[in-house]
Amino acid sequence: MNKTLCLFNRIYTFCYTSFSQTTEDSVRQTVNNLFTGMKTSNGVMIAAAFADSAVLQTLSRDKTSGKITVRNESVNEFVKSISTLAVNAADERIRFNTVKIDADLASVWTPYQFYFNGKFSHCGVNSFQLVRLNGQWKIQYLIDTRRKDNCAN
Repeated sequence: MNKTLCLFNRIYTFCYTSFSQTTEDSVRQTVNNLFTGMKTSNGVMIAAAFADSAVLQTLSRDKTSGKITVRNESVNEFVKSISTLAVNAADERIRFNTVKIDADLASVWTPYQFYFNGKFSHCGVNSFQLVRLNGQWKIQYLIDTRRKDNCAN
């Protein structure tokens, strides 16, 4: 529900409209905050998107054997590496395909294209699991795929 509050006096009129944010909007905002933090090299913003016990993983394909492996990455190392980049160096462009929510658990699927220093690097899909802790959505689990071909523009 949107609410508008207006204050009047003889000289000024001030109106403030508050928009109710849906649960899905809140989940999307947490994910968007991660990518805004990456693009702006803001380590505090990136770290704030994650739960304290979050897990980051990437599916990788060995170039020689073709074998798929799961690579783990520490949230702290991820934050450290991205926050040292120049602003706009890490530009991950996502679109929300699916957002599913049940109580304090959310699942989000976001195809993406990643640009590094303005040049296309790779694409894939992010799969997020978020939990609502103390009223705030946090990323608990993130796994992604990465490839350089079959990337829709």
